[in-house]
Amino acid sequence: MKKINIPDNMTVAVLNAYSGADALSIEQRPIPTPGRNEVLVKVAFAPINPSDLATLKGYYGFKNPTPIVPGGEGSGEVVAAGPGVMANHFLGKKVACTGWGVGGGVWSEYVVKSVKGGVLSLNKSLSLEQGAMSFINPLTASAFIDIAKKEGHDAILLTAAASSLGQMVNRLGRNEGIQIVNVVRRDAQVDLLKAQGADIVLNSNEAGFEQQLHDACHQTNTRLAYDAVAGELTNQVLKAMPQNSKVIVYSSLSQQKVQLSPDQLIFENKMVDGFWLGPWISNQNLIKIMMLWKRAQKQIPNHLKSEIRKIYPIQEVKEAIHDYTSQMTGGKILLRMS
Repeated sequence: MKKINIPDNMTVAVLNAYSGADALSIEQRPIPTPGRNEVLVKVAFAPINPSDLATLKGYYGFKNPTPIVPGGEGSGEVVAAGPGVMANHFLGKKVACTGWGVGGGVWSEYVVKSVKGGVLSLNKSLSLEQGAMSFINPLTASAFIDIAKKEGHDAILLTAAASSLGQMVNRLGRNEGIQIVNVVRRDAQVDLLKAQGADIVLNSNEAGFEQQLHDACHQTNTRLAYDAVAGELTNQVLKAMPQNSKVIVYSSLSQQKVQLSPDQLIFENKMVDGFWLGPWISNQNLIKIMMLWKRAQKQIPNHLKSEIRKIYPIQEVKEAIHDYTSQMTGGKILLRMS
């Protein structure tokens, strides 16, 4: 195994119980050694995403016994490689890395990742700050547009549309000629999206919202929705769309169960489905994945760019999470690992 100035220990954010940010602690741990087809990444930055908040409270798709290291994605440089041709291929390269599979989360100065899906090369022109946010949101936005086009939709509906992901989907959708019906919950978010070029933005807290939503969906023939909120909003969206429509739930920002009216499913042939990026990617062939990644890399400077509001050192992870949760649409919060 090759090494490049690697210390013995590293700083790690550790979640000790599934009870939120207060259960996080900062620890020193030995730096792990990569095995066959694995690499050691010196992590530079990692964003705080809604999926990370869900992980902290035990609401995400996996719930390994604590203590765990959180962090769904990040960026860095490969500084050591285990045995294997592919592992050595990554040595010295800038990469995006996921928090799934080998090595776990990336809120850590160093992390071991498999070359089979755990790391992806970054364009040389891409900063490590943008590279840290190049996986989850850009590929999810790309997947949403890909699904819409494959199913023949000319219009889609988004809830939590002012989020970083929602803004990406808007930019991609406009570029592909897809009409977006946006649902937000504050007037400031309406103004934000309209300033960026969105023409249909509805505030779910306004009087008459359900009728406005019904009219917008029928006027645009919107039959596909991506819902990040769940709870009652899922039912409102499903009810507003024409017959033979579908809501895809991909998050639960409300932390409430999806509410449905059976008559929508039975008499109007509507349906509710789910989306999780990891399994969706796993179901694509390798060529499709590489094409999506290559296209996403090219689009990060424009359609898939994430605005950065503030960068915190990993030692201040609790303060960073508090800042992010207090203003989730004001730009991304990054953690700096060293």
